[in-house]
Amino acid sequence: MSAVVCHPHPLYGGTLHNKVVYQVAKTLHRLGLSVLRFNFRGAGMSEGKHDDGRGERDDVRAAIDFLAEAFPGAPILLAGFSFGASVGLRVGCSEARVAELVGLGLPADNSDLTFLATCGKPKLFVQGGQDQYGSLENVRALMEKLPEPKRLVIVENADHFFEGKLDQVNGAVSEWMNERHPELESARGAA
Repeated sequence: MSAVVCHPHPLYGGTLHNKVVYQVAKTLHRLGLSVLRFNFRGAGMSEGKHDDGRGERDDVRAAIDFLAEAFPGAPILLAGFSFGASVGLRVGCSEARVAELVGLGLPADNSDLTFLATCGKPKLFVQGGQDQYGSLENVRALMEKLPEPKRLVIVENADHFFEGKLDQVNGAVSEWMNERHPELESARGAA
């Protein structure tokens, strides 16, 4: 199994080095997944310029293509934080090679996430209880409209960036992955 992890909004400093993205990628790698973090166009040292989420969807598809070529036939998990969740999950829902989705810090107050209402893939959402871009009211209202399987984990007293609470984010991702893929734990034990 492999994973793509998408970073937050590049116009506000988001890159593949964002601490939430880095920590979740590290957690997935520790679970035995091959993980790809990348910069959206115009972020960090990547070429191009920001395209309001349109061209960035092509960036996500290119990352999926890369993993699919490197690990033929292996299921792909797509994770994204904030803008990366909005853009990445949109692609992941429609992309047959993506088997599971993880959304972190959903920007539910100012993003169109209605595409999730038709996404039947397994989904984990981890949201800060004090998220300034995704209120619990809006996230819970969104969750009511989503098909199963789905799980929402609220990290109490956490802001959008999960300041001081990344261990709880990592714990939520690890627990969900271990429940869904007990073979990951046995594979780690054999290594």
